Amino acid sequence: MVLGLDLNADGKILEVQVTGKLTKEAYQEFVPLLENMIGQYGKVRILFHMHDFHGWEAGALWEDIKFDMKHFKDIEQLAIVGESKWEQGMAMFCKPFTSAKIQYFDAAKIDDARAWIRQ
Repeated sequence: MVLGLDLNADGKILEVQVTGKLTKEAYQEFVPLLENMIGQYGKVRILFHMHDFHGWEAGALWEDIKFDMKHFKDIEQLAIVGESKWEQGMAMFCKPFTSAKIQYFDAAKIDDARAWIRQ
């Protein structure tokens, strides 16, 4: 699993790049960063970019559910960028777990996703 984190210059947008299978250790790396951002800026925006993504390990899925429950209203926008139909379905799957505006973008439209998350 490869995890890349890129904090936007204004500090309110986090771009997360994931390759492979998301692990519990990855959550332990980026959740404190997100919680710090939420503490500083209130609502934050996330661009979640998946490349050759294979889902979550069981421990990571549990961490994701706990994070979603705790921060239901703290994410303002969520752009999901992926390469397959099941990743597109994640946009619908996420809706009950957040009050964020969610939009899916095909990987070829990454620039559109970045423009949307910044508006």
